[in-house]
Amino acid sequence: MSTDTPAAAPSPGDGYTAAQVRAAELPLLEAGEPLMQRAAAALADEIGRLLVARSRPTDAASRALVVVIAGSGDNGGDALFAGAHLAERGADVRIVSVGARIHEAGLAAAHRAGAADLDPDGDAFDEVVRSADVLVDGILGIGAAASPALRGRAREVVARVRDVLGTEWVTGAGGAARHPLVVAVDLPSGVSPDDGTVPDPTVLPADVTVTMGAVKAGLLLEPASRDAGRVVLVDLGLGPALAGATPAVRSERPHGRA
Repeated sequence: MSTDTPAAAPSPGDGYTAAQVRAAELPLLEAGEPLMQRAAAALADEIGRLLVARSRPTDAASRALVVVIAGSGDNGGDALFAGAHLAERGADVRIVSVGARIHEAGLAAAHRAGAADLDPDGDAFDEVVRSADVLVDGILGIGAAASPALRGRAREVVARVRDVLGTEWVTGAGGAARHPLVVAVDLPSGVSPDDGTVPDPTVLPADVTVTMGAVKAGLLLEPASRDAGRVVLVDLGLGPALAGATPAVRSERPHGRA
């Protein structure tokens, strides 16, 4: 009988590069493990906890308002499936698409659950953003280009959100009175997952970053760490694959685990 014990989940104080995380995910994806579904469920649960803490439970009576800003890739898919979970629980979920395409399965799930599309060029956009309880940043993940800076439509929408909510809101990330809250999926869009650089200040500073599988090294490094807020690690089972890998960054910064 084997005496081997399963490798523990990666420590929330260890930061790994995007390449290390992708390599750790690959065998699980090839085995058909539903990583996106796990990530989305954990993301929705964390958002639900934040709403309850703000006395905005996700039920039909209170109708918490959640705006999902979704990019083209898996990061957007995580956000859309999480939006579907929240809509099923009664939240009023609005979807803003900012990529050249959108994760079709995630979008379909969100629509089936009752989520509605929100046109960033429409007259209602500014008021919905001001009224939102949570903005979900699902624009870019670790698969972004060499420079993580937002471009095109995504940058325009983030710049507009920042303008609508104002300088005090932008600088108040993590503050008790901030409204709406920002929850970043995996990492705030526009920051480097590896070295923590922020090549363009047009980002949505997060109150909470829900990072998937392992903490990305950039979340532990300045200046990106200032935009990450509280980092919550979702265990996707990458522990065995990362057990022999040397973290790019080790930190004593407090983190959560979902």
